[in-house]
Amino acid sequence: MNNPIQSLEQLVDAIERAGANIAPSYQEYMPLAFAIANDCGEAGRAYFHRICRLSGKYRHEDAEKMYTNAIGNGHGKNTLGTVWHLAEMAGVDVKKLSFTPSPLSHVHDTYNAPGKTAVQQPVNASVQQPGNTAGIGTPEHLSGEGQEEQPLPPPFPEYRWPRFLQQAVDCGESKAQRDILLLGAITVLGATLNKLVCFNYGHKDHYPCLQTFILALPASGKGALAWVRQLAEPIHQEMLSAYQQKMKDYHVEKTKWDYMGKERTKHTEPEMPRMKLFFIAGDNSGTGIQENLMDNNGAGMICESEADTVSTAIGTDYGHWSHTLRNAFDHDRLAYNRRTNHEYRECGRLLLSLLLSGTPAQLCPLIPSPENGLFSRQLFYYMPPIQEWVSQFDTSGTDYAQQFHQWGGQWKTVLDAVKAETNGFRLQLSAAQQDAFNRRMAQIFSHAGAAHGSHMRSTVARIAINVCRIMSVVAWLRSLETIIDSPESARSMNERLRACPGLSPCAHTPRENITDNITPSFLLTITPEDFEAVMNLVEPLYRHSCHVLMYLPAAGVPGHKASPQEIFLSSLPMTFTRKEAMEVAHRNGISESTFDTLLRRMGEKGTIETIGRGRYQFTSRVRVKGKGQ
Repeated sequence: MNNPIQSLEQLVDAIERAGANIAPSYQEYMPLAFAIANDCGEAGRAYFHRICRLSGKYRHEDAEKMYTNAIGNGHGKNTLGTVWHLAEMAGVDVKKLSFTPSPLSHVHDTYNAPGKTAVQQPVNASVQQPGNTAGIGTPEHLSGEGQEEQPLPPPFPEYRWPRFLQQAVDCGESKAQRDILLLGAITVLGATLNKLVCFNYGHKDHYPCLQTFILALPASGKGALAWVRQLAEPIHQEMLSAYQQKMKDYHVEKTKWDYMGKERTKHTEPEMPRMKLFFIAGDNSGTGIQENLMDNNGAGMICESEADTVSTAIGTDYGHWSHTLRNAFDHDRLAYNRRTNHEYRECGRLLLSLLLSGTPAQLCPLIPSPENGLFSRQLFYYMPPIQEWVSQFDTSGTDYAQQFHQWGGQWKTVLDAVKAETNGFRLQLSAAQQDAFNRRMAQIFSHAGAAHGSHMRSTVARIAINVCRIMSVVAWLRSLETIIDSPESARSMNERLRACPGLSPCAHTPRENITDNITPSFLLTITPEDFEAVMNLVEPLYRHSCHVLMYLPAAGVPGHKASPQEIFLSSLPMTFTRKEAMEVAHRNGISESTFDTLLRRMGEKGTIETIGRGRYQFTSRVRVKGKGQ
């Protein structure tokens, strides 16, 4: 067995490189302290502090007392295997480390919240974690032999997006950074459009309100997302200034009312204004989120550069608003009672958008398992770690935050002018586009079911809605390019809108209204090129969700990475030859006979179909509603 101090040192180095907070709460602090104290004694104290320092809640004095208690009261049940387990749960890549952790004893403690009784579980039970199907401490789990590393998900294909969007994308200094600027900008712009643009899908109107989560190791370039927030900052600042002015006026009126004495009975007490803001703080309570949304008619955006800001708030006693995020995806109604004055408030639909970034360790506290409804509703992008040093000195002296803020001012001018002239735009795909959309999504759906099961099928079903949301933003930006480039014009905005390609008055608009430059609503179409470009994002988005699945602990579903068969199926492209598939199978230790059995079974189930000699593809059959079983 390796020296426990050497083993712990290597593990702590890996944890620090990943920036992983493996002990975000008391639930993990206690077993972590006992595990290190039992195997390493006093020599492990400094390593315990190094691990705990990665938590935002770390306090040296508290950690010191906890470790001292662990040394004095160690019970021998927790060993370094517990630290290994917590690190892997937090997304730390432990497979390449050159040591084996001390084996766990026949039981280990699973600590609950303070005041709760610890639950003891047998270690030899099948403990499913990302990256393994064996029990913790088994050789198969520790070595990972016979398995191919899950390849990084692919980047987005190159494309020239509408000019206003493309200028934001071009600020990225790497392919991954340009991709997250694309996703981030579409998320922010869609949030500002909210109810102005819609489309019908599944007999329900949807709006361009996305929930996007960017995962990356520390210093991988995800900080660029802070720039895209600036695209909506002028809108937020105007709303904030208006609220602050109303508060000043309220205080003046309230002071006058307070000094009226008995005359107050003749006058209504001034009412405190609603806090109508665009950006909603992620560090919030359930009631706070609901009030913020109500005050802004159900619309708003949460934009946080550290995902644990949101997950910590949701996990606290005053939090519990993850259901609001789930409901927002489907634009469900929001209603609640205020206990203070028994006020009932409601809004017909939620138009809440979400843009988060964080490390893999910040994922599980927010989305504890694939079965949690938030997983299938999020658009994920996993940024690869940086592989070389890049100089950050810029001879041009460009401040991208300021540049994006200027673009945000331009965007606000356009939105204000458009909203003053029309009520909304409705995206409508052509019959050919609908058919192509269904066939592409059906193929991804087949792949998801074969490789990952029902939870990924649910994700694909919701990726389809999110892709339509992206289309609505891209189509709107493309149609209004000339207006966005030059918001000011001698022509009326209504006249300019009717001249935009891809826009036409809705069929129910009276002809005399069009003659009088009164067009309350428009039909919006997407160009064939933009449609294909957005559809080309579908598979990468799906692959990124599959990759993120590895970081989620199992919850009544199969392990996510350990099975060579699952890695093989997940790695298959949508269209493949027998030779290509055999190469993937061989890398994962799958024999030719097993491969043939898998191929035959997928064919019998209708998951794949033969398209030529030795050539296959995942099926793209689409059932029309009302037909078939």
